[in-house]
Amino acid sequence: MIDAHSLNGPAGTTTVRIARWTPGGCVWCGSTDGVETFRNEPRCGLCREKEAVIDEAKHFIGMYGLRPLGGTLASEDDEEREYRVTARDAREVLNRIRLEKLPDPAAVRKALRPRAAAAVSAAASTSTPAKAPTKKSQAGVSGIDAIELESRVHKLLNQLTTVDEQISALDGVQGLPARARMKDLERQRTTVLTTLAALEKARRRTN
Repeated sequence: MIDAHSLNGPAGTTTVRIARWTPGGCVWCGSTDGVETFRNEPRCGLCREKEAVIDEAKHFIGMYGLRPLGGTLASEDDEEREYRVTARDAREVLNRIRLEKLPDPAAVRKALRPRAAAAVSAAASTSTPAKAPTKKSQAGVSGIDAIELESRVHKLLNQLTTVDEQISALDGVQGLPARARMKDLERQRTTVLTTLAALEKARRRTN
């Protein structure tokens, strides 16, 4: 039996919180760094990473029918202790960066509507039109579309390069935080590749 330790954080730990949430920011901490939809709400990269660590620990605990997370770190073996320690550390980070006042869910949903509308519009633009435009209208639009598509592709390729570099940096790194971060990066990479494929189809139609 590994010695139990309190879940309380170190004495004197300072808490730094953003004053309030603004549209486009993470609903938990207010950050705008790498915000993506997570559990149907905008969450930043750091929060998603820490939540993934906790989820993985809960999965392990539940799979073996062990005592729920919380309380102490008393464990039967080193592997269980690692899950409990990393989950505790992740929770401490989330508590430390938590907004003083979490945003109203209605305000969050309202802020997400323009993003959802844009996604629907993008999906519609990549679908086959019900009626083909005339050659004259194609000539007037294709040039503008090509410039916009090229710009979006360029940005996505830069994002893909950044993600690939971060994945390479994590290659061979052990530990739950690294695995959670890797899963998040792989999900981001899949999203970028899917979007690039859709843009490529749109580009072919403008030619």
